[in-house]
Amino acid sequence: MPIEITLLLVLAAALLASAATWIIVGVRIRRRTARDTAIFAPRGPAHQRVAMVINPVKTLAPEARSLLESACDLAGWDPPLILETTVDSPGYLQAVQALQSGADVVLAAGGDGTVREVARAVAHSGASLGLIPLGTGNLLARNLDISVADLSGNIRNALHGDVRRIDMATIRLADVTTGESSRNAFLVMGGIGLDAEVIAATRDELKKRVGWLAYSEAGVRLLPGRRTRMAVSIDDAPAESLKVHSVLVANTGRLPAGIDFIPDAVVDDGLLDIIIMSPRSVLGWAWVAGKVMTRYPKDLPVIRHHRARKVTVTVGEPTQTQLDGDLTGTATSVTFQVDPGALPVRVPPSPVQPARR
Repeated sequence: MPIEITLLLVLAAALLASAATWIIVGVRIRRRTARDTAIFAPRGPAHQRVAMVINPVKTLAPEARSLLESACDLAGWDPPLILETTVDSPGYLQAVQALQSGADVVLAAGGDGTVREVARAVAHSGASLGLIPLGTGNLLARNLDISVADLSGNIRNALHGDVRRIDMATIRLADVTTGESSRNAFLVMGGIGLDAEVIAATRDELKKRVGWLAYSEAGVRLLPGRRTRMAVSIDDAPAESLKVHSVLVANTGRLPAGIDFIPDAVVDDGLLDIIIMSPRSVLGWAWVAGKVMTRYPKDLPVIRHHRARKVTVTVGEPTQTQLDGDLTGTATSVTFQVDPGALPVRVPPSPVQPARR
């Protein structure tokens, strides 16, 4: 499953430097049935047209479908429109169909890839996005303080929660060697260089066994590789030529295991966080890991942090790229740009404050 590749780099560096031991804790999903009607009680009488775009291969997909159908029935609404993703159609077209049917809220039930595809359609549409995290990373949900272990609670929040308008980011990729270009969007992080190469090198059978930790194994194999010369232009300033391993562009900063990779990143501040990594050795990667683990606020020679609305990266030869942990092909030029407040997302409702006397 897709997972933010920055975690890979941190984990691999930590492994090489013996800086940390990672412990995977199995989280038991708290299961409830729709007979517990209190958890689905609507906050108001408004009628909603509800749709869900769901990845059917996820373990909890059948339960998510059943809970949503029961919740809409209990609220007195029409049955939800439920559309399944496929390998060839991972969610965007299904979300467009849901919006064309008049959906007021479209629930994305799956991993970060499904969420990104549905969000691309929902942004600027007038509808809201509901998050039903069923993946391994679930990075957007974590960054919005949405539980990844409470399926019924997430259904409730998606239907009756508050709306928070968050930023998205767009990416334009071009390859001068082929003349091809494309445009996409993402919610969490995108990158060019080593982070994408690690995704490509990660073994599928290992991912099935250990989940996101599989990326660290590929990272250990690739970290000693040579750096790439990249020209980096921030907010249309003159490009700076740098020898780096990876340029990461983040809309959010929190990773699994409670790691704040970019503690100051805010998902609705109208800015992107740009991380330029250039370690030359194992010691350099240990330095990166130490900065992340200790939340050291200043830049280091091996890792630089910028905040901007736009960044363009140009390389001499086609280089691998990724969005939210999914490979997006090679490019010789990529431009990342923020799309402020593009996406209304349903989040847990704010606590009701007691009236003052």
